[in-house]
Amino acid sequence: MDLAEKITQALTAAVTDAGFFLEDVTVTSLGKRRVVACIVDGEVNLNLDEVTLISKNISEILDVSAFMGETPFTLEVTSPGVDRPLTQLRHWRKNVTRLVKATMVNGEVVLGRIDAVHDESVCVLVPVKKEMHKVELPFAEIKRAIVEIEFNRKDEDY
Repeated sequence: MDLAEKITQALTAAVTDAGFFLEDVTVTSLGKRRVVACIVDGEVNLNLDEVTLISKNISEILDVSAFMGETPFTLEVTSPGVDRPLTQLRHWRKNVTRLVKATMVNGEVVLGRIDAVHDESVCVLVPVKKEMHKVELPFAEIKRAIVEIEFNRKDEDY
């Protein structure tokens, strides 16, 4: 088990108990130091106070963990960026009403607004000739999906 896996194992319960999800842990060596980067997410977007709270909890755990050894480390705790792929059902639910670009396993690219999320699929609203059409996308057929950034969203109700 590598260091990132040990850290993940040590932190998962504490992060979950705080009401968040540990998305990813990476460890990078920089000379005689290490950078431990933890990506933490929630049911809704995290605010700065929540990131600060979970950072403190993570730091306390790592400071006393024997597997960290004597090598000094810098801890970075962040929330997932908007370019992070939607891979979990909760990612889709969190982004209802957002514009998403889904690349299907057959190569087709679907650009639409998330309307509803089901256990096995997502319903997106896709513009076709100035009208919105509902398209059901089975998760099993989605190769990759990301939220598209909208700077000038004109219709807040979709």
